[in-house]
Amino acid sequence: MLRRRSMLGVVGGALGSVTLGGAAAHAQLAAWPDRPVRIVTTVPPGGAPDIVARILAQRLQERLGQPFPVENRSGSNGALATEAAARARPDGHTLLFAQDTVLAVNPWIYDSLAVNPLTELVPISAFASNQFILSVHPSVPARSFAEFLHHARNATIPIAYASGGVGSQHQLAMEMLAQRAGLKMLHVPFRGGTPAANATMSGDTRAMFSGTSSAPLIQQGRLRALAVTGPARSPLFPDLPRIGEVFPGYEVVIWLGLFAPVGVPEAILARLRAEVLAATADPIVRARLEAAGGLEPMPVAGADFVALIKADAQKYRTLIREIGLRVE
Repeated sequence: MLRRRSMLGVVGGALGSVTLGGAAAHAQLAAWPDRPVRIVTTVPPGGAPDIVARILAQRLQERLGQPFPVENRSGSNGALATEAAARARPDGHTLLFAQDTVLAVNPWIYDSLAVNPLTELVPISAFASNQFILSVHPSVPARSFAEFLHHARNATIPIAYASGGVGSQHQLAMEMLAQRAGLKMLHVPFRGGTPAANATMSGDTRAMFSGTSSAPLIQQGRLRALAVTGPARSPLFPDLPRIGEVFPGYEVVIWLGLFAPVGVPEAILARLRAEVLAATADPIVRARLEAAGGLEPMPVAGADFVALIKADAQKYRTLIREIGLRVE
């Protein structure tokens, strides 16, 4: 069982990987990768981590000359994928591509985890970020964010909203809004953003927060978008208000990044870090991220990435305590 009191103090402890001399490091890089490099991701096909992982995998394959197959391990808010990656042989041939909640949320909502994501993973680099969109089923009698607030506050029965799972950013974004706005909402968790979107499109649930994967559904009229969660309006939907315009300080931006098991040689980590950072500056990669739903490159690595993880872990620990979220 993980001890929550010491969590924040050990974030980044896994960065103490062995650093080898020039000759040894050169030999490691010369032999790596000598076979396909598996990237384990946290959601079913079609969700934002899956879509973005495949964009990065294509770039790495082009640059490093080996296949980078993406393996989907959904469940437990990314904990299953985290375990699979953390327990893999630390030779640089198994990596994890995950969203922020794996490190910043899971340690605070689970009484026990098979692996400690804060000490058994090495942060390599963030890769992309995305804000969320508040969307509803087209039958919901709200055509603006203001109308949605009125509808949800005055609902006789709490409005059922879908999320990608207990502790997902989808849930936390809605709970933050409900807390600030006094809304009556009922949480219905799914295993990933894609099944959550399917439930909302079908009318089984009435509302949701989602990112990249929902943009085409909104453009097709299968979901109605009402507001966005970021610090700026969305280039894809510039007419949608920011929730922060109504509730100052409200902001939810997810990040997606690459991790390795503890013990991967530093020479390999350094090469991966350089490749990810170079990818965020590549116009072709940037265009692919934009086409995937308005994602933005996020070139944050090394100590800056560790600091970001620590700050988010503190932020969400506070929120989780306030709303009493816990998974047995």
